[in-house]
Amino acid sequence: MYLIIAVVLFAIFVVNVVLGALSGSPFLGDIGEMLMLFAASIAFVVAVLRREEAAKDSE
Repeated sequence: MYLIIAVVLFAIFVVNVVLGALSGSPFLGDIGEMLMLFAASIAFVVAVLRREEAAKDSE
């Protein structure tokens, strides 16, 4: 679940960067980009920690 959230947030970030590079008008500002990337990073870390916990419990 958290990994899917991280992928979706990162995809939104990438689309925003590409649109900004091609058209010059991204739909998120600098702060929005930072928060989007930060949220994607946090979701990814939570996903990794949950997988490590599940792997440890299965041993």
